[in-house]
Amino acid sequence: MTMDEKLDIILLEIKDVKQEMGSVKQEIGNLKQEMGSVKQEIGNLKQEMGNLKQEIGNLKQEIDGLKQEMGNQKQEMTGLKQEMASLKQKMDDMEKETEAIKRNVISTKLHIENATDKNIQLIAENFIELTNKLNQAIPVADKNLAYEVKVNYLLERVHELEKEMKDLKGKIA
Repeated sequence: MTMDEKLDIILLEIKDVKQEMGSVKQEIGNLKQEMGSVKQEIGNLKQEMGNLKQEIGNLKQEIDGLKQEMGNQKQEMTGLKQEMASLKQKMDDMEKETEAIKRNVISTKLHIENATDKNIQLIAENFIELTNKLNQAIPVADKNLAYEVKVNYLLERVHELEKEMKDLKGKIA
């Protein structure tokens, strides 16, 4: 092969290499362009990540606020439970006192029925017998006693009327 032929072959190969270099350059340009859009997408993702971090921070603050409110409500509930326990204790004490009062009232009723009523009945029966004997002994005393009862009744009635008059005068004045 001659030198010219060799040079022609080398020139052909250089042209092929140049063409390949042009296509490589074109591919590099395309890759650079794609890299630019990837960088832009990464920037957008970073911005979105920043926004998400900020939203997460806000949510954490809200959760902390809710936790604090729940703590306050727990304290209020504890206070209410203590007050309820105190009220329950007071009610129990009042029930015990009421039971004691009921027992005393029942005891008093029983005493009145069993002792006092019978004693009054005995006195009344004996009084009637004594009055009858006195009436037989002194007939005038019988009328005197009747008049005394009537006078006592009238005196009581006069006192009641006087009180009513005082009340009426007080209301009018």
